[in-house]
Amino acid sequence: MDHNAQLDAALQRLYDEGRYRTFIDIERKVGQFPSATWTRPDGTQTDITVWCGNDYLGMGQHPSVVAAMHEALDATGAGSGGTRNISGTTVYHKALEAELSDLHGKEAALLFTSAYIANDATLSTLPKLFPGLIIYSDALNHASMIEGVRRNGGAKRVFRHNDVEHLRELMAQDDPAAPKLIAFESIYSMDGDFGPIAQICDLADEFNALTYIDEVHAVGMYGPRGAGVSERDGLMHRIDIINGTMAKAYGVMGGYIAASAKMVDAIRSYAPGFIFTTSLAPAIVAGCRASVAHLKTDKKRREDHQAQARMLKMRLKGLGLPIIDHGSHIVPVHVGDPVKCKMISDRLLEDFGIYCQPINFPTVPRGTERLRFTPSPVHGPKHCDHLIQSMDQLWSMCELNRAQLTG
Repeated sequence: MDHNAQLDAALQRLYDEGRYRTFIDIERKVGQFPSATWTRPDGTQTDITVWCGNDYLGMGQHPSVVAAMHEALDATGAGSGGTRNISGTTVYHKALEAELSDLHGKEAALLFTSAYIANDATLSTLPKLFPGLIIYSDALNHASMIEGVRRNGGAKRVFRHNDVEHLRELMAQDDPAAPKLIAFESIYSMDGDFGPIAQICDLADEFNALTYIDEVHAVGMYGPRGAGVSERDGLMHRIDIINGTMAKAYGVMGGYIAASAKMVDAIRSYAPGFIFTTSLAPAIVAGCRASVAHLKTDKKRREDHQAQARMLKMRLKGLGLPIIDHGSHIVPVHVGDPVKCKMISDRLLEDFGIYCQPINFPTVPRGTERLRFTPSPVHGPKHCDHLIQSMDQLWSMCELNRAQLTG
């Protein structure tokens, strides 16, 4: 077999479909976000505005977060030195877990290197703890949840996205005595729609099932203290396991689950993805804790963020662009063609200094390719004006439909 030829063919398929992805080399600078410097492939540099980052609230630049990381780095050095079981548990890790358990009103929390690993490790471990477990998974759950469910060796049922009646049908068909768990998200990041948390909790009560919610795109941004949509809706106490991240609204890195003390104890004792992974560096953990603590009280930052998202959606709709609007902070603009989606993204960056990566298959289904803008409280009126003018020009250039989507 000619291995290089096989690799060439695989990569060429991505080129032919307009799905080949390139890394954009950018440098963020403290105090200047969302501005950044882009280093082009030829080595020249250009100032750009980042419109697709997951640092939703700009907390990666916040003075209290940066100061906490400096302090921990100076005190402890670079790395944690091991796994959590072997020299990698520090006062910083325990303090952040206490901060997170308090945030979600749970007895305990458990840190992972990312929310992807937290989902994968937890969902793949649960059948070891509950033999015969059946997991009911929303069809549009994140890849990390799908992978965890796929790998766990237990039974799984996939219900149509946000279709509570379909979920009920599937649960009613299974053995009433079998342990059950419903896995879903509070905000689905590609369309920005909300999961029906209350209805799912009602079904969980009816069928004696556990609930597992991914709040990755909501923690820090929704609820009185930023604990997510389930806090906003007064439903946190009805969720058994909450998954969250520190890499988005909190602006740093890492993931976690929050649950009962027994559940957390069992997951940390059985999940290979936790047991055999070096723990997060103390400086990272210190930054996370500072960010979580700050956002528990910074209501204005959340309000400004929502206002920015509403304003951007209103102005894009004013151009007749097909916005997918479910009321969340996520602003997807439907393109529907992978080649044109990448073309607009490239032109935004190269001609207008606006960075927004195209979202193509397999992240979203074919024919639903889109640009996904993530406005933040630090995007000012001039940033927004420039984006609107640029999108107007490029939409006309690509001869794309301006008919409005309803979501």
